[in-house]
Amino acid sequence: MALLVPLLILRQMISILQSLKTAKESKSPLLAILIDPDKFDSFSASVFVRSLPRATTHLFVGGSTVEPGATQLVVAALKSCTAKPVVLFPGDYSQIDPEADALLFMSLLSGGNPEYLIGQQIKAVSRLSDNHLEVIPTGYILIDGGHISAVSRVTGTNAIPQENIDHICDIALAAQFMGKSCVYLEAGSGAVIPVNSEIIKQVASKITIPIIVGGGIKSEAQLEAAYNAGATMVVIGTAFED
Repeated sequence: MALLVPLLILRQMISILQSLKTAKESKSPLLAILIDPDKFDSFSASVFVRSLPRATTHLFVGGSTVEPGATQLVVAALKSCTAKPVVLFPGDYSQIDPEADALLFMSLLSGGNPEYLIGQQIKAVSRLSDNHLEVIPTGYILIDGGHISAVSRVTGTNAIPQENIDHICDIALAAQFMGKSCVYLEAGSGAVIPVNSEIIKQVASKITIPIIVGGGIKSEAQLEAAYNAGATMVVIGTAFED
């Protein structure tokens, strides 16, 4: 038991962003399981944690629309039964919980809605003062996954067609030039088609920051294809729920 304490302290000292950078450099795949607070039974958190894939490295919490207080209940439940990092993946500023380990501070760069480019971020500032929550500036790019995603509906923006690879690469590189720490390529929850591996490959050839990929990944083959193309982290949500 005495040996576990220094290990836990060391784990807490290593930032989530640094773990992403290290994984990118060493080509060590990271796997995050995305939890929608509105679909999660906090009382069964320990059972959920025991059922996680062995490769799971992080837990993401968030959704396009979430009932008030639901995120906080999920974060508390997860923190009580696992040492895995809990990262917020919020649809709006109301989902911010300082008890999580980190926050993907996302700007929807693929859409034209200023509310999700900078508006929500300004509203979030008061919730980010005087707490330990690690803030990770993230360029969020919504890519067509073969259906109208909740993100599209909530933000009022259209996903970029998958064949527009050059445009997607330009947005990703703009994100890096703007100082984002990572880029999130998202096909949307329940996507019929995941982000094409060629998109990931081309984006990875243009930028030097970590790439997170999510939406529509339902098989081991799709998971490996994303990693092989250059994804540092893959996020699975609906497929694990199913």
